[in-house]
Amino acid sequence: MARLAFLGLGVMGFPMAGHLAAKGHAVTVYNRSPAKAAAWVEKHGGSSAPTPAAAAKGADFVLACVGNDDDLRAVCEGTEGAFAGMARGTVFVDHTTVSAAVTRDLAAKAAGLGLGYVDAPVSGGQAGAENGALSVMCGGSEADYARAEPVIDAYAKICRRMGDSGAGQLAKMVNQICIAGLVQGLAEGLNFADKAGLDIEALVAVISQGAAGSWQMQNRHKTMAENRFDFGFAVDWMRKDLGICLATGNQIGASLPVTALVDQFYGDVQRMGGKRWDTSSLIARLRARG
Repeated sequence: MARLAFLGLGVMGFPMAGHLAAKGHAVTVYNRSPAKAAAWVEKHGGSSAPTPAAAAKGADFVLACVGNDDDLRAVCEGTEGAFAGMARGTVFVDHTTVSAAVTRDLAAKAAGLGLGYVDAPVSGGQAGAENGALSVMCGGSEADYARAEPVIDAYAKICRRMGDSGAGQLAKMVNQICIAGLVQGLAEGLNFADKAGLDIEALVAVISQGAAGSWQMQNRHKTMAENRFDFGFAVDWMRKDLGICLATGNQIGASLPVTALVDQFYGDVQRMGGKRWDTSSLIARLRARG
């Protein structure tokens, strides 16, 4: 069992840190809102700390799941950042979806301090975090990954090293690119089926067993049909992720025409008031257009 610090207790981080505690690790948590950290300690035990540096002091691993590039820098750098509290040889594991550029920059700074660094963005959403069934895509040295993998296993269905620093973030970009097209296709298909007067449940029972089947179809068709979107991965966060994908695509010369279009559609959903709706709310945009 290890001494761990976990930074960021949002809809993903809260249950992920809980799985680590359930495995018997000694977990100290930090959250920007102290009330959330207190609620986690009340539910899972362990302890909380007032700063990332304080949480990281004495830890074997420091794990983070925060919002974006700026949030990640804030919990890593400065006198109160995690790096300041980490002893040489400690490994920092970042589960945030951020740019490969900030990952490589922070990994280089960590190396200069004698720290390990693994970028390990996740896929599977809130349900995957709660059920301990996330897909984890990692970047970093083979040695750092080998040390971190048994810890990550507490909430992973599958965990793989994709390459050197930043490779995990690049793999997560592929994940989000694929999801964007899938959800738009599913939204169009279900909207078409509704307009055509088909029984959605009967339809999905058939086509989900063929080439059209997907996780999105299995897990989102019912709520999409019922116009329920108050759960899951928020549109605001998806647009953040797709922005990273599009910027990186421009840098490496990868054309992403469908991703760019779906990103615009999510912008429409935001203007409809759906900033915190689940990403499956693309169908609400189609319904609003008649």
